[in-house]
Amino acid sequence: MGRIFETRKHVMFARWNRMAKQFTRIGKDISIAVRSGGPDPDNNPALRRVIQNARAVNMPKDKVESAIKRATSKDVTNYEEVIYEGYAPHGVAVLVQTATDNPTRTVGNIRNVFNKNGGNLGTSGSVGFMFRRMGVFRLDPAGIDQDDLELYLIDHGLDEMGEGRGDKDEPQLVIRCSFADFGQLQKGLEDRKLSPLSAEQEYICTTPTELPEDQAREVLEFIDKLEQDEDVQKVFHTLV
Repeated sequence: MGRIFETRKHVMFARWNRMAKQFTRIGKDISIAVRSGGPDPDNNPALRRVIQNARAVNMPKDKVESAIKRATSKDVTNYEEVIYEGYAPHGVAVLVQTATDNPTRTVGNIRNVFNKNGGNLGTSGSVGFMFRRMGVFRLDPAGIDQDDLELYLIDHGLDEMGEGRGDKDEPQLVIRCSFADFGQLQKGLEDRKLSPLSAEQEYICTTPTELPEDQAREVLEFIDKLEQDEDVQKVFHTLV
């Protein structure tokens, strides 16, 4: 079982700790999940995943229930997921994951950030080949027999399992699978009565980029500007 080195994780996830941004992101995820699979989490694995993530950021239960109710109303805002690809300064590849009700507005805002901050917005497929779409589960390792769990999850699509750190530098068990196996691995964890701290779709870089500290700082500032846009859910990059 190897150690998973997560790309500048403590920096990247610190930005996601802005509570208002997190709640907005999860609210959109709930809307998309309900629209695609219905409002019953027992019959909608995607919605179960989002509810788990809502608990992980301490989103109040009444807010989660309200978001599910809104998602079933006739006047619900329909969000679609759109991925934008391009390069940050110094040749770092980025994928910008958005949830938008107005793609024209969103692409204009994203292009503006790229143009004004030394980036280059590309076309679909221009950098996507540098990433692998994966399901990523994070668990509290306390009380878990990791060797036993690893053997069990191999039959449920496990790709890799290793050690990671949380937002507060607490130890975490990080489990990854091909995104096609997300539901199967999620069910495997449920059958073992294990509740993940979070369960996410992530784009894991396969061709990392190393930069001097001053250039890396420029890239992180660029990513921060992207994340400030209300339509941006997450930004994935190749910087290590």
